Amino acid sequence: MESTKESGCQTSEGPILCVNNCGFFGSSATMNMCSKCHKDMVLNHQNAKLAATSIENIVNGSTSTITQKDPIFAPTVNVEAMSVESKMPDLSSGLNSETKAKAGPTRCSSCSKRVGLTGFSCRCGNIFCSVHRYSDKHECPFDYRAAAQDAIAKANPIVKADKLEKI
Repeated sequence: MESTKESGCQTSEGPILCVNNCGFFGSSATMNMCSKCHKDMVLNHQNAKLAATSIENIVNGSTSTITQKDPIFAPTVNVEAMSVESKMPDLSSGLNSETKAKAGPTRCSSCSKRVGLTGFSCRCGNIFCSVHRYSDKHECPFDYRAAAQDAIAKANPIVKADKLEKI
C-alpha cells in the first residue's frame, strides 16, 4: 500500500461504470467513460472544432486552407460549387419527363403483353415478357457468337515467342 502512495498511482477498489450510463465499464484514462463513449465524445469535439473554423473562414472570407497545430481526423466532405444557372429548372427537360411518364405501360415486343417492372431486357434492345425472354423465342437479331468471339479475342491476346537464332 505504501508503494502506491510513493508512486502517486491510485488503484480503485472496484470497477467504475461509464458516466454515460451505457452499462459498460470506464477507466480514469478515458474520463470514467467506456471506450465507445470516449471515442464518440472525441469525434464530436473534433467535428465542433472543424465546424467552428469553417464558419470563421466563411465569415472572414478567406479561401486559404486551414492550418492547425494538431491534426483533425474527421471524414472529408466534398462540396461542389453550383452556378446559379444550374439551379434554375429547365423547362424543356420537364416536358420530356412528362411525355415519358405518359408513354404508357411497358409491353413485350413480341406479344404486346404488359410487363411493367418484370420485363426482361435483351441485348437487341427490346423488352420481353417471361415467355419471350430467351433469344430463340423472340427471333433475336443480336449475334451472340460474334460478341463471344470478340470478348475472347480481347481477353486472350496472341502470345508469340521470339525467334531463336540458328547456330
